[in-house]
Amino acid sequence: MSISEHEQALEARVGHVHLALRRAIESEHGADVFRVGANVFHLENWYSSHKLIRLLLKCLGLYQRGVHNSLNIQTRYNLVKLPNLPDSFEGYRLLQLSDLHLDMHPDYPDALAESITGLDYDLCLITGDFRARTSGNYQPTLEAMAHVRPSIKTPVYAILGNHDSIDMVPGLEALDIQLLINQSTAIAKQGSTLWLAGIDDPHYFRLENFEKAAATIPPDGASILLSHSPEPYQRAAQLRFDLMLSGHTHGGQICLPGGMPLITNANAPRNYCAGAWQHGAMQGYTSVGSGSSIVDVRFNCPPEVTIHTLSKR
Repeated sequence: MSISEHEQALEARVGHVHLALRRAIESEHGADVFRVGANVFHLENWYSSHKLIRLLLKCLGLYQRGVHNSLNIQTRYNLVKLPNLPDSFEGYRLLQLSDLHLDMHPDYPDALAESITGLDYDLCLITGDFRARTSGNYQPTLEAMAHVRPSIKTPVYAILGNHDSIDMVPGLEALDIQLLINQSTAIAKQGSTLWLAGIDDPHYFRLENFEKAAATIPPDGASILLSHSPEPYQRAAQLRFDLMLSGHTHGGQICLPGGMPLITNANAPRNYCAGAWQHGAMQGYTSVGSGSSIVDVRFNCPPEVTIHTLSKR
């Protein structure tokens, strides 16, 4: 794709205003460690600390164990009860992948592909963070996703995370991954509709637009929101989404025994930062992530792919 074709494709997908804002933030603040706003400190951008953490783990003899843990991807199952779910979607299964950080470790794409193979689901949803770094070359990420994509046997819908560049959109969509950037789409089955919406990253870029994302969803429609972080849970519940799927927190990634996270990196209640939760009438689930960030290790918090089964009973 030429530069002009790339630009035309992006403007057609997200509009020139959103494209200009996203690019400006990526260019001016995309790798900031400190940034004024709701989330002041961004450890993922402090790259010298990553080396120090890795060195410390190696000195303690824990690094290789942590890498092994990060590649041991678990399958988790979650039953979601939605009272207004159309009958034709009873038992419908959603595969959620989140926080892939595909270029974090050379063995990770194979591990992810293997974890997906053989699973039974109807639709795949990816809740952001395809790449490991927050700036720079994203081609290795697209190449890794091209390796994983054949393992996913259904349509794929996805959103961008705080590690992702808006310029990745054409490359991801060329892999038959439909991005929802403050947009919604209708999933049809036997004459019934399930609405799926996605917002741009609400954590770092803070360019989520609920008005655009929910504009075409009827008030009584069963609806699912993809949000990279669980942070806008209140707004999602106010707009009467039935289910909100998120990631970003990694469940802490390095946790104390028993799974207690040292940090959650999200401006949300701690019990909303991993696993199933509920806010008012809205169900929620925050994946602890399929990959790893900052350092390619995990302790007491195994990575996951998640199958959500929808039911109205």
